[in-house]
Amino acid sequence: MALALAGLSALLYGVADFSGGLAAGRSRLLPVLVLSQFLGIAVALTALAVMGSGTPSQRDLLWGACAGLTGSMGLFMLYGGIARSIVAIVSPTSAVVGAIIPILFAVIQGERPSATALVGSALCLPAILLLTWEGRAEESRRKSIHSALVYGLLAGLGFGAFFVAISRSSPEAGVWPLVAARIASLLAFAMATVVSGQSFKVERGGIAPALAAGAADMGANILFLLATQSGMLSLVAIVTSLF
Repeated sequence: MALALAGLSALLYGVADFSGGLAAGRSRLLPVLVLSQFLGIAVALTALAVMGSGTPSQRDLLWGACAGLTGSMGLFMLYGGIARSIVAIVSPTSAVVGAIIPILFAVIQGERPSATALVGSALCLPAILLLTWEGRAEESRRKSIHSALVYGLLAGLGFGAFFVAISRSSPEAGVWPLVAARIASLLAFAMATVVSGQSFKVERGGIAPALAAGAADMGANILFLLATQSGMLSLVAIVTSLF
């Protein structure tokens, strides 16, 4: 069940990242992120009503807020990288880095996947990394590749920290940690928008993909959270990285 949930989570993360990058290419990035995070809160609250509210502790909410702040950096770098750089490098790089961090954390915490799972992991991560292979490139192309790798690396660091933080919440908390995460990320993006002097207006062509990104991203987060509660974080992180 955990791997099936992780697979569905990967699918939704892929939809969210494509939609978010598309929106960021049609409108300013920060307003797009504010709109997507706002809808993410609405989806999380809907999930609370459907799945039950749970009883979060202060620790659960703090882990959620921490996940929201680190995940917001990941989203900012990923959407920005997809809109301005080489998608085929940004996305796989962020996936590999975002998977390695929770895998290492889980192993340090004592998780021991089976030999079959380890073999599958050994195939998945290099396969994702090979998607970034460019071979020889001209000088101008190398600069673009370097920029894409930086975007992907920073996005992966944010996502990896998000996965670890959100997995630390207790099952009794339900979806509340994700509500806390989205409130934290929404406030972070809203403050950045105000400080940068930008308008909160999203251009017409970016509204629909921004909404799709927010809904799909929160759906993926919920599935990831459920997957970590029923299976190993190390394996869930690898399957989710296939987005």
